[in-house]
Amino acid sequence: GLFQEVFPAPSAEEQLPALLEPGRPPLAAYCGFDPTADSLHVGHLLPVMALLHFQRAGHDVIAVVGGATARLGDPSGRERAREPLPPGRVRAQARALRAGLERLFGNHRELFWEPGAGRLGRAELLDNARWLGREPLLRFLGGAGGRLRMGTLLSRHSCQARLSSAEGMSLAEFLYPALQAYDFLHLHRHHGCRIQLGGHDQMGNIMSGYELVTKMTGTDVFGITVPLITSTTGDKLGKTAGNAVWLNRDKTSPFELYQFFVRQQDNVVEKYLKLFTFLPLEEIAHIMEMHTKEPEKWGPQKRLAAEVTKLVHGREGLESAKRCTKALYYSSVDALEEMSDQELEELFRQATSAELMLEPGMTVLDLCCKANAIPDGPSGYRKITDGGVSINGNRVTDPETVLILGQHILKNGVSLLRVGKKNYYIIKWLQL
Repeated sequence: GLFQEVFPAPSAEEQLPALLEPGRPPLAAYCGFDPTADSLHVGHLLPVMALLHFQRAGHDVIAVVGGATARLGDPSGRERAREPLPPGRVRAQARALRAGLERLFGNHRELFWEPGAGRLGRAELLDNARWLGREPLLRFLGGAGGRLRMGTLLSRHSCQARLSSAEGMSLAEFLYPALQAYDFLHLHRHHGCRIQLGGHDQMGNIMSGYELVTKMTGTDVFGITVPLITSTTGDKLGKTAGNAVWLNRDKTSPFELYQFFVRQQDNVVEKYLKLFTFLPLEEIAHIMEMHTKEPEKWGPQKRLAAEVTKLVHGREGLESAKRCTKALYYSSVDALEEMSDQELEELFRQATSAELMLEPGMTVLDLCCKANAIPDGPSGYRKITDGGVSINGNRVTDPETVLILGQHILKNGVSLLRVGKKNYYIIKWLQL
């Protein structure tokens, strides 16, 4: 289910299986990622998985960061033009995307590939600003521009929709498919690339690349699309829709990524195990069979979350996600004591942090007041006696309880104070 559509269908179905057979010379496949933000998100994971599967089959892969194309903005599937990005910001975001892709390829090589399993194809990271940024306008228009047909570009659904809208469509957006097509031509000429991968919404751009490469070189090339991952409401996951689950830790923590996949419903989890992991199909079938016998254990969801988190954040990221899960959902004091300051801040992003000195005889009431966690006076006192306050996962109902090291204050010098259901306070104790 990873490949949704191949183009052009007749020749791809006829030629690709033979070209990709084990023992044949490796092919090169590429996929582009425009740096419209400084991080990849879950919506980008399937194209990356497609590249990794090609690499695992012994083929060479290229991830292209669109340092040039991001300046124009892809109109595919958009109702209005993107806000133009300043060149400096595009360069910074391109560097961040490159680092994110390097991390994914590195984690895969280290954690998911057995050294004796055969040839792991080469992985190369390129920025299209290197060639598009140096291409003179007249040479581009006289070369590639002369081979691309207006009818093909105008016939695209996204183009027609935008041309008939009140805002219309700029020339820069209209030429975006031509620049992406030129990427394919450049990569074919200089890297022998014959396959372009992309999300299903990229089919129009892939068709333009196919048209340009075949007309200018006479070589058969191919396009392959992967499904778009959508939310439960059917919206494409991403920055524009405002529902992105990011792959950079400073935007979405390993715990949050883990929980996103743990919360997937039964009706999609088997499909996601096939799409987002490298587990053999037989093992996935066994996991699903066990799930029918013990659905309360959420086995497939936990395995899915673990595999994806390990790929994105490495082994330590997965351990961090598990520690945070135990601390938050199982009130594990041991997990809380092992957590770093970074993990505490990631787990309780909305929490208020306070640094306090432990004074002799300091009580639960004193702590809550110094942290400004309860109102002054009788109502704050009642908040504790009514059971609305917990420290390190344990409810405290006596406001005069004296704080005890190892119980209310953990070995790592931290107390996690919760007032009500959702109000967390991270207390860091000084000079213990």
